[in-house]
Amino acid sequence: MWNKPQALLWFANLFYATAAVLMMYAMLFVLVHLPIFPLKEVKVDGDLKHVTREQLKLIVGRHLHGNFFTVNLEQARDAFQKLPWVRNVSVRRRWPATLEVTVEEHRELARWGNVALVNTYGELFHAASDTDLPAFYGPGDGVGEVASHFGTYSALLAPTGLRVMQLALTPRRAWQIGTDKGMVIELGRDQAEARLKKFAAAYGKTLGASGVSVAYADLRYPNGFAVRKPMAATGRGT
Repeated sequence: MWNKPQALLWFANLFYATAAVLMMYAMLFVLVHLPIFPLKEVKVDGDLKHVTREQLKLIVGRHLHGNFFTVNLEQARDAFQKLPWVRNVSVRRRWPATLEVTVEEHRELARWGNVALVNTYGELFHAASDTDLPAFYGPGDGVGEVASHFGTYSALLAPTGLRVMQLALTPRRAWQIGTDKGMVIELGRDQAEARLKKFAAAYGKTLGASGVSVAYADLRYPNGFAVRKPMAATGRGT
């Protein structure tokens, strides 16, 4: 090999090229770490109703380290993502000295029992809310299913003036509705939407027109439904 000038020249050129690349990389590394590219502004966008300015300042102070080039975007995104009301976050650099953060908040739809909140995408999240929300109940894998049917059942009941305040899905996939008037509506498993539609159409001419208070309506009949009045309060004299 040492007697082959062409081979020696090739290796020498390779060595010099590699050294040049490494030197350029080292210079670039030093350059981007110099304090001449400070991160001067963190701009947060989004329709924020629950995420506070104090929470954002805390995240910026604790988790955004480095300059414009060295700040870790993934770590920054994860830090904002951990805030209770945050559903999704995108982070990007904006030359020459700005970090742009776009925050999407959860929009609460209901409560999942006493465990968590449900957003409008049918996803669970953990946060505190003092809003008067409907309550959902069901198996652990049924959150999205209950959230989806809530909108359908609410629309079907709208002509009656009744609002869905509780919606339950049993492990056998049977549905039960609790309304704001205290009425429990039993839908069962099959043809639940068709049954509720018939009930809503008949409600205005029957129960709604009579003004009779109803505690329970069972729609699991092929040609109609059964209702039960509230139990009369009884007392014993002393």
